Amino acid sequence: MTRARSIKKFMKFAGVPLAIFIIVLVVPFVNGFYYSFTDWDGFKATKLVGFANYTESFEDPRFWSTLKFTALFVVVSLILVNAVAFGLALIVTSKLKSKNFLRTFFFVPNLIGGVILGVIWQFIFNSALVALAEKYDWEMFKESWLQDTNKAFWALIIVTIWQSSGYMMIVYITGLISIENDVIEASQIDGASPVRTLFSIKIPLMAQAFTIALFLTLRSGFMAYDVNVALTGGGPFRTTELISLHIFEDAFAEGDFGTGQAKAVIMFLVVALAALVQVTISKRYEVQR
Repeated sequence: MTRARSIKKFMKFAGVPLAIFIIVLVVPFVNGFYYSFTDWDGFKATKLVGFANYTESFEDPRFWSTLKFTALFVVVSLILVNAVAFGLALIVTSKLKSKNFLRTFFFVPNLIGGVILGVIWQFIFNSALVALAEKYDWEMFKESWLQDTNKAFWALIIVTIWQSSGYMMIVYITGLISIENDVIEASQIDGASPVRTLFSIKIPLMAQAFTIALFLTLRSGFMAYDVNVALTGGGPFRTTELISLHIFEDAFAEGDFGTGQAKAVIMFLVVALAALVQVTISKRYEVQR
């Protein structure tokens, strides 16, 4: 009877969220996994084709080049977003009088939708910076970065940092304020410099915040789509095409839904593996500290 009551109580409070989770996430995922083994045309699947879609995906050189570019984007954005976010967290947890305003100011870009954000920065790179470069003779910005195969990557990185660092800043703020003041004061009494306190006290004690922030950045990096579409559209010459955009183009632009779904499953496995490795390493670091 006690067990029945527990199940009833659980379903009363968690039944609706659990049902929504199953309908919105689990069922589409299972369907998508099944469709990756069929000749799915976006509407129906008439027969099973085995691993043909996966074979075609692995034989697609554009898929591999896009996956390599996505991995590079994830690594660079992972490092820079978290470095900037941690720096901002240090600033807004200091004794500055304007720290509350700065918290809001740094977080606001995260509230802007990715498509709108991409359009804003497209105007900045294509028009605003070019006009200023012509006026003040700034050689670096005389040509739009979005039209350069090398600079377009860094334009994408800059926008990603501008959008994501404010959100990750909140994670690091939580980690910093969770450190007991007694520990900081003890280190100061012992004569530790601010830099020594940072690297020997604060960073080790907020290792869990780094685990969370790195995981979130890793996940969002692999799943980046809206900013990629609005800012560069994968150009120039598809040199900034991330894996999510590539899968969308493969399925909806070229009508190859089966192969596109197979690539989506591969991407899921890559992201899951990368996230598992990152969390495992981070957790070991926490234990060692």
